[in-house]
Amino acid sequence: MSTNASKNTGKGSTAGAEQRKTGMQVMKEIKEQHKESGSGLGRAHLNNRIALGVLWGATIITIGLLAVILIYVGYHGLGVVLQDFPRFIFTWPQGVNAEGGIWPTIVATLYSTGLAMAISTPIAVLAAVYLAEYAKQGRIVKAIRFAADSLASVPSIVMGLFGLAFFVETLQIPLSMLAASLGLSLLMLPITMRATEEAIRAVPRYIRWGSYGMGATKWQTVSRVVIPTATPRIITGLILSLARAIGETAVVFLTMGIAINLPIVPTDSGRSMSVHLYLMAVEGINLPSAYGTAFLLLLIILALNLSARYISKRYSRIDNA
Repeated sequence: MSTNASKNTGKGSTAGAEQRKTGMQVMKEIKEQHKESGSGLGRAHLNNRIALGVLWGATIITIGLLAVILIYVGYHGLGVVLQDFPRFIFTWPQGVNAEGGIWPTIVATLYSTGLAMAISTPIAVLAAVYLAEYAKQGRIVKAIRFAADSLASVPSIVMGLFGLAFFVETLQIPLSMLAASLGLSLLMLPITMRATEEAIRAVPRYIRWGSYGMGATKWQTVSRVVIPTATPRIITGLILSLARAIGETAVVFLTMGIAINLPIVPTDSGRSMSVHLYLMAVEGINLPSAYGTAFLLLLIILALNLSARYISKRYSRIDNA
């Protein structure tokens, strides 16, 4: 009995020693894993700091470049506008050096972009409604979206040449507000369409379900519920596309002409602010007038972008409330 007890005791001590060894090995493995995870976390924190530094650097460079442009144009253009205000805005250019105001160019710019907005907006909104609400998601819809994105990335000089070849030469539309607005509408169309489609897709589904639950049809739900709900975001996209169209030079240069004229009907020619700025600066006719025109053009574009930002923020707060 004593021999058996001693054997059992030896076995128990051996098992206990093995358990202690395995426990110590487990502890060592846990410590090694903690060290590895600690070094991994250190690398992750380092990579995070590097990424944040790169992003902050890119942001600072972008804001700095924008500030330099605004300060430079404002420094040279604000004095020109204030020195001859309001004559610089509300009178015509006169003489060989185009001295005086830029009123016809302001009217031509607003005329052509407003007409382009009237042409492109219904087409873009209807196309976006079809893609978001009615079309079956497949290759055809993907191809349409790809075509819209490709059209948005086409250089303006290419679009201007197309407008000159198709609208002016083929359709025999004279160099006018109409030809320029048709060319600008091609630039605005993909931006407005994609913004409208994303705005419609952002409308919550329960709003549609509530409309269907009340017995509304598909078209009634889209026209009376979905589109009114998405209207603020649609307006934001429309304003951004309008801001791009106002600053375009190549399209209006090739389709509107360069005549200093106050347009009345769509078939009248004219000169936009961007074209006037280009001619004054490149030909060296009147650099102060070029700076003043550039300053006013920047103010218009900034006002449009800020208004789009304001509309987006205001209605996002209402939605969150």
